[in-house]
Amino acid sequence: MALPSQSATRVKHAGVFLATALMLAPLTDTCTASSPEGEASDVVIYGGTPAGVAAAAQAARMGKSVTLIEPGGRLGGMTASGLGWVDVGDPGTIGGLAREYFHQVWQHYQKDDSWKWEDKQPMGGQHAALDSGDETMWVVEPGVAEKLFDRMATDPKITVVRGERLNRTSGVAMDRRKISAITMESGRTFRGRMFIDASYEGDLMAAAGVSYIVGREPNSRYGETINGVRSLLTPPKFPEGIDPYRVKGDPASGLLPRVQPDHGLAPGDGDRGVQAYNFRMCLTDVPENRIPIEKPAGYDESQYELLFRAAEIGTKRFLTLDRMPNRKTDSNNLGYISTDFVGMSADYPEADYATREKIVKAHEQYQRGFLWTLQHHPRVPEEIRNFYAPWGLAKDEFSRTGNWPHQLYIREARRMVSDYVVTENTALGKDPVVDPIGLGSYAMDSHAIRHTISPKGFVKNEGGMFVKLPGPYGISYRAIIPREGECENLLAPVCASASHAAYGSMRMEPVFMVLGQSAATAACLAMDRGAPLQELPYPDLRGKLVADRQILEWPSPGAASQDAH
Repeated sequence: MALPSQSATRVKHAGVFLATALMLAPLTDTCTASSPEGEASDVVIYGGTPAGVAAAAQAARMGKSVTLIEPGGRLGGMTASGLGWVDVGDPGTIGGLAREYFHQVWQHYQKDDSWKWEDKQPMGGQHAALDSGDETMWVVEPGVAEKLFDRMATDPKITVVRGERLNRTSGVAMDRRKISAITMESGRTFRGRMFIDASYEGDLMAAAGVSYIVGREPNSRYGETINGVRSLLTPPKFPEGIDPYRVKGDPASGLLPRVQPDHGLAPGDGDRGVQAYNFRMCLTDVPENRIPIEKPAGYDESQYELLFRAAEIGTKRFLTLDRMPNRKTDSNNLGYISTDFVGMSADYPEADYATREKIVKAHEQYQRGFLWTLQHHPRVPEEIRNFYAPWGLAKDEFSRTGNWPHQLYIREARRMVSDYVVTENTALGKDPVVDPIGLGSYAMDSHAIRHTISPKGFVKNEGGMFVKLPGPYGISYRAIIPREGECENLLAPVCASASHAAYGSMRMEPVFMVLGQSAATAACLAMDRGAPLQELPYPDLRGKLVADRQILEWPSPGAASQDAH
């Protein structure tokens, strides 16, 4: 049975763009079988994100040899880099290896010796319990998360390669419509029968000539209502009143840093806007484990004028302190002016490595300065300074990167354009999916894309979105494989085929794990059949996914008693 077509969402070729991967930090490598043509394995995975690790584990379970390449050196992506308060939507929708992983998190925190800085206790705000024997926990310290991902990758059929970045200009060797090998900047080459791009950026996908998009599609492209430029008339998150000019009331003085003039686009128009990035900081108020936030070198007070003016109009809280075990936090953006470096992410997806590293450092500089400002600057009201003063970086986290998270939160970058595009209509249940490989259930959530000026002359954020869903929805197999006629042995479970609006729901780390496992399953089955991914019969794929406890429909068996989240 061939996969069904989706003529309603078939789009013209979006063009081929080249781009990049992330940081460097070589650790110990494991050797793979080598030959003059390169090191060979059945499945080559680029990106040690949760999706990449899940894909590696699944392929190994299916008897395949795997090379897992992590350019930044550490496995686990954002889940192991501060995103410890894991966004999941309805936990009942998460099955397979992802469910196993978060059961292992639960098991870890059942042990008394896992609690060093406080007594063992339940974490507030958790989801309703799943069945006995299938318990999960959705808050996890970064170091614990990384150890569990490392453990997932210890199968002897998995070779983990760290600190190698793809040569994005000439590093993908194609044989007709298949990738035969990929070469790193170092010259190291990896051959495989199937390839999975599990990176946040989609570098391998782009270098292989697969169609993709960066930015927001117009609503008209897929018949959507919440994509594209967002209206400035939506209610603000706090009262209006922030003057946008360097000298209040004086347009001739110029706009404040990162405030952009109106670009003249109407609500619903497309643009190249990318939602804001930040670091998810792991903070603690335990004196013995706390490293004070220091004023960063090159601190520029003008970069925090928006913070000062927000405080002047009554804003009290500027970042989250969501509690994790051992009196640590997952500290994220909160509200209008916060840790998101709004307007500074648009160049990242297609930038070269050097430019990306500058963007990453600029985000770190801004965010360190932001926290220092909250704690120390005299223009911040004393009440706010006192509230944030007890918090510092956790001494026992991120020891190899100066206790700062090693992964910038790339909320979106490239998105593949395939024969099926997940849209808001999919997420809202208006476009049923006939070939699901997993479920999404989180709201369609986009952080701000730019600071700009409202019709009344005040600073406003544009691009923010949080649209709740009526229920879980299926994610099509066709959304993780290139369109027919493009690459036949590449899957992209992270930079999947979705509109900007729908990607705001799909981009949750447990969903990436689900899609990573499903991608590896498809790769192994197609390999066994000797067929292109686009010709894999869906019933065969579905049967294996169900056997491996993936959840493909809702309500799922046993889900009737689950609370809605």
